[in-house]
Amino acid sequence: MLEKRDYLILLFDFYSALLTEKQRLIFDLYYQDDLSLGEIAEQLNISRQAVYDIIKRSENILEDYENKLKLVKKFQNNKEKLQQVLALVNELENTINNSTLAELKKIVRDVINEG
Repeated sequence: MLEKRDYLILLFDFYSALLTEKQRLIFDLYYQDDLSLGEIAEQLNISRQAVYDIIKRSENILEDYENKLKLVKKFQNNKEKLQQVLALVNELENTINNSTLAELKKIVRDVINEG
């Protein structure tokens, strides 16, 4: 399972378009740029408490969307399944030398790396 910070960043990747511009900016500064509440507050000329409230509200919004839509869960499940398929293809490749098998492996890797 992902750490909370990584999970929130993944939620942001999926649902950030559903946040306001200010929520996106502050979330990005806090989680992606690793700025402190004070640094963000100073940069945006707002209080630390306002920054904190916006971050918490954004987290709740992102988690609410995931609870309803489950896009991240589906994405992670599909990625795990594709990794299992790739492992099986690797096993087959060790016993059979086949260009079709190599092409299948390439396609699966491409799909995994798209995420």
